[in-house]
Amino acid sequence: MEGNLFIFNFSNMLTLLNNKFGKFFLRLFLILLLIFIFDSLLGNLLRKFYFKQTSGFLYRTTYSIDSTNADILIFGSSRANHHYIPHVFEDSLKMTCYNTGRDGNFLLYNYALFKTITNRYTPKIVVFDISPNEFYYKSYEYDRLSILLPYYKNHPEIRNILYLRSPLEKYKLMSAIYPFNSNILSIAIGNTEINKKRNPDINGYVPLHGTLIDTILEKVKLSTLGLIDTNKINALNDIINTCNNNGILPVFIQSPLYQDFPPSNAYFSGIDSLAKTQNDIFWSWLDDPHFLSAPHLFKDKFHLNENGAMLFSKTVVRKLKLLINNVKIE
Repeated sequence: MEGNLFIFNFSNMLTLLNNKFGKFFLRLFLILLLIFIFDSLLGNLLRKFYFKQTSGFLYRTTYSIDSTNADILIFGSSRANHHYIPHVFEDSLKMTCYNTGRDGNFLLYNYALFKTITNRYTPKIVVFDISPNEFYYKSYEYDRLSILLPYYKNHPEIRNILYLRSPLEKYKLMSAIYPFNSNILSIAIGNTEINKKRNPDINGYVPLHGTLIDTILEKVKLSTLGLIDTNKINALNDIINTCNNNGILPVFIQSPLYQDFPPSNAYFSGIDSLAKTQNDIFWSWLDDPHFLSAPHLFKDKFHLNENGAMLFSKTVVRKLKLLINNVKIE
C-alpha cells in the first residue's frame, strides 16, 4: 500500500514539474517570438525609411554604393569630401565625377565603398585622399564601420570588413534593428526637407566657408603613433590589385594641411611603401609652399575652404591631365 502511494506521489510530482517546465518554455518561446516579431517589424520599417532618404551624409553613402556610375570617383575622409570639386574634374577631363568622401571615415570605410562599387561597375579613375597617419591602427575606425551595417544584407562583398568590428558582429547582425539603431535620429532628419537645406552637396562635394583665424603655422611634433595596421595594408594592396586587373587608374593623394611637417618622421613610414608601389601616382601637397603660405585658403588647419578647394582641385586636374596623356584610358 505504501509503495503504491509513493509511486502515485512521485508520478504526480513529475506531472507537476512537467507542467511547470512546459509553461516556462512556452512562455519563453512566446517572449522570444514577440521579440523576433518586434525586431523584424521595426527593423524593416527603419530600413524602408533609411533607403528613402534623398539628402544628407547617409544618402550620399547609399548613392555611392548603389547608384553612382561616374568615371572618376573621389574616396577619403572629410579632407576628400571638402577638398575635391567634381565639376572641376568634369569640365577639364570631360569625364563624370562623384565625391564619395565622408567626414571621420578613413581607409577601411573607403575600401568597403570601393569593393561595393567595383563589384557593380568599373570606374576609369579612382582618387584616394590619404591622411598622413592613415596606416596606423586606430580602434575608433573599426567602431565607425557601423556606418556600413545597413548595407550588410545586400552587399556580401563587405561582410568580412564588417566582421573586423568584433567577433560577435555576425551574431548581432541577425537582428533587423541592429544595423540602424544608432541612426534613428539621422534617418528621421534625412526624410525631411530640412536636411536638404542644412547640408547641401554638389555631386557629393560639400564646400566649407570661412577662413582660418589662427594663422600661426603649427609644427607637427614627433610622437609614437603605434603599430601599422595590417588590415589597412591588405586593403591597400587589394585596391591596387583590383585597379590593375580591371584597367582602373588609381591615384593616391595627400591634400594640403596647414601644418609644418618635419621632412622625415613616423607619419610617413606607412606611406613609403605606397610611394614605391605607385611611383608617380602618389602625390603629396603637405609641404607645398603655395598652400602653406596662404592661410586664407583654409577653413581650419585640417581643411581647405571653398576657395582653397577650387585652387587645389584645379592643381590636381592639371597634374592628372599629364598623367592621363601617358596612360591609355578608354
